[in-house]
Amino acid sequence: MSQNQEPRRPIALAVFLIVAGAIGVYASWELTLAKFQTLLQPDTNLGCDFSVLVQCGKNLDAWQGSVFGFPNPLIGLCGFVAPIAVGVGILAGARFSRWFWILFNLGIVGALAFVCWLIYQSIFSLFTLCPWCMVVWSVTIPLFWAVTLYNVSRGNIPAGGARKFLTAAYGWVPLLTLASYVTVAVIAQVKLDVITSLFG
Repeated sequence: MSQNQEPRRPIALAVFLIVAGAIGVYASWELTLAKFQTLLQPDTNLGCDFSVLVQCGKNLDAWQGSVFGFPNPLIGLCGFVAPIAVGVGILAGARFSRWFWILFNLGIVGALAFVCWLIYQSIFSLFTLCPWCMVVWSVTIPLFWAVTLYNVSRGNIPAGGARKFLTAAYGWVPLLTLASYVTVAVIAQVKLDVITSLFG
């Protein structure tokens, strides 16, 4: 690529950001509605409560469901707007500066760290799998892989000698995402014996 030639816009990434962000907003909205429902009617049966193992209620009522003093889903309602906005901006022709990509990436890293903590709490402390929470997990994980590896490939994040390898890994985001899902599933199976609980 010549010095005067601008890099191509990451259209595929932009579409993914919009779709993932929209799914995250929807899941967060459903969790928010469920939380309001439990506040108004504490004895209600939530539509996402399928069994003792698969339910939203226990997660929403526990202190882990309001870590910062307000329901966690409100974070998702606000936070998932960011990838939608970035995706729409890219499709509209916007070209963001390096500092913007770094800040955006840091936000997604923070989201992933929070999700990892919630996964741990859900499996090892609450012993439940919250359906809408898992939807949030399922979009946050590939968002991390896609945005981080894109930034490395574009040089927004310095990676030294690992840049070539990580740039190649950008094309393997679906496989990395699947590997992450499998890791969580194996941990849940070992700790909660999900298969026996659901099908036994």
